[in-house]
Amino acid sequence: MVQSPILKKLSDLGQSVWYDNISRELIRNGGLGDIVASGVTGLTSNPSIFEKSISSSSIYDGDIESLARKGLEDEEIFETLAISDIQAAADLLHGVYHATAGSDGFVSLEVNPHLAMDTNGTIEEARKLFGAVERPNLMIKVPATPEGIPAIKTLISEGINVNVTLIFSREVYSAVREAYISGLENLLERGGDLGKVSSVASFFVSRVDTAVDGCLESADRHLTGKSAIANAKAAYSDFRRTFASDRYRMLLNRGSKVQRPLWASTSVKNPDFSDVMYVDSLIGRDTVNTMPDVTLEAYVDHGQPNLSIEGSLEESLSHLDMIEAAGIDMELVTDMLLADGLKAFSDSYDQLIKNISQKRKSLLVEQQSSD
Repeated sequence: MVQSPILKKLSDLGQSVWYDNISRELIRNGGLGDIVASGVTGLTSNPSIFEKSISSSSIYDGDIESLARKGLEDEEIFETLAISDIQAAADLLHGVYHATAGSDGFVSLEVNPHLAMDTNGTIEEARKLFGAVERPNLMIKVPATPEGIPAIKTLISEGINVNVTLIFSREVYSAVREAYISGLENLLERGGDLGKVSSVASFFVSRVDTAVDGCLESADRHLTGKSAIANAKAAYSDFRRTFASDRYRMLLNRGSKVQRPLWASTSVKNPDFSDVMYVDSLIGRDTVNTMPDVTLEAYVDHGQPNLSIEGSLEESLSHLDMIEAAGIDMELVTDMLLADGLKAFSDSYDQLIKNISQKRKSLLVEQQSSD
């Protein structure tokens, strides 16, 4: 597959496109290689993606049976399968990582979502996964919970790349930026190489509109479909301010990379909206947009890339004020979205482990029957 001119334009404008999906079948049939060749420069995964990938395909069955015969438990089997897929994806993207001097070409793997409220557990799991995958272009996904924030700081201070996930509010995002910068400062004190650690802050978009629009009264329907983009644009302004500060400039001069905002949850949930609105409206320098299949295909087909994220901050802040005036507490909304996101990933993880357990038992019975 040749490079998409639209994805090339996004890259020229300073935005990286990452693919929000992974499967062993896609890796082996060359599909992921084609996607990378089209101009996609990274990949993200989560428990829901792995649940769909492993549960809906027989391509993993041989490994599940083999690992079960070695005595591995269900969670150990999943971890082994996931690490193998992530390694393969990281290898496909290593050329991008090398060509961009470590600024792009990353693959993300999430810690067990049940550790979201466990700082030490998150740190230990992240260290284990980073060491097991053993690829410089791996990012460990850590949720932006109160317990996740100090874990992010520690991991960055140890030179472990972090994708901070499930960010919905500007207040939480402020703590995320502080954790990154403090972690870099600690890494520098320890004599570490700042240029070898990277991070993105995954700000979730469409779910904000779904939650806010569902709360609006009929008289405020003119406000629908605008809160997520306004929230993200305000966050981008926060990003620009923080990473232009004198405090960060010292780290930049020592080789550090900015923690780029990543726009996640970019598939459109409301059929009345443009299917590429969360891409076209959030294009800016030093940003990433991670897209699932449907959004990526739609954008390559009819996206209109132009710098769109700057120049309308006052309008965005005004909209957020109107949302508050309409009786919607954004802090409560974003707290709810974080809780819902954590539950969704935990439920997907539990279902994944259940499915692996069922497959393991079934495959062992079939093998015994054929012996």
